[in-house]
Amino acid sequence: MAPRRRPEPAPAPPVPPMPDLRIGCAGWALRAAHAALAPGPGSHLERYARVFDAVEVNSSFHRPHRTATYARWAASVPARFRFAVKMPKAISHERRLQDCEHALDAFLGEVAGLGSKLGVLLLQLPPSLPFEPRVVPAFLDALRLRHRGAVACEPRHASWFRAEAEAALRARGIARVAADPARVRRAAVPGADRACEYLRLHGSPRVYYDAYADAAIARVARRLQRPAAGVRERWCIFDNTAFGHALADALALRGRTGAA
Repeated sequence: MAPRRRPEPAPAPPVPPMPDLRIGCAGWALRAAHAALAPGPGSHLERYARVFDAVEVNSSFHRPHRTATYARWAASVPARFRFAVKMPKAISHERRLQDCEHALDAFLGEVAGLGSKLGVLLLQLPPSLPFEPRVVPAFLDALRLRHRGAVACEPRHASWFRAEAEAALRARGIARVAADPARVRRAAVPGADRACEYLRLHGSPRVYYDAYADAAIARVARRLQRPAAGVRERWCIFDNTAFGHALADALALRGRTGAA
């Protein structure tokens, strides 16, 4: 009797590709103490963009910028560079996502000046704003009617981390930001639509002021380097800008991840 052949081992499942990784800061201002980290001639943005390939524009939260200003910014950075732009507080904090059509049109008309260098729209919500089923889907639909690109939402009320809110964001292709420090446990990890994962690191232990310890940077680097099916890009933005630590922390993270 011929010996029984052992079955061929099942092929290993394919390893998901690594997402495109972008590391940067909330703003490109270069304090004197850290200016040497982005050396050379040119404006602060030009110098910053020779070191990083992404930035988060936070000033748009407080005041509008002309379309020509966005276009000038776009023209001053390399082709690969991308901007994330924070949506105005008039939409998120003052109107609280209601009756926002005219404000959305104005904002989107302004950021159109970035052209192909617009990466992500960031919607940061006030801690006092709960998920309202009669308000939020209507706002998100109005936004999606006008803009099909990447959107990341940073909610800070506990109701946004329940299944209904998660489903509303996911159905419209909107990412939920992973934030540090996290107000609730689930806020520490990305959620909703995962095509674009967006991390915002606000500083620890003092928000906006303190630098991150080496061990914390190492943990973030390991997270960013995990393969993930369906994730096309990952952004990691340092918002601990009050004393300028964001620049050094972003450089340290880039060194640990090997990001170009």
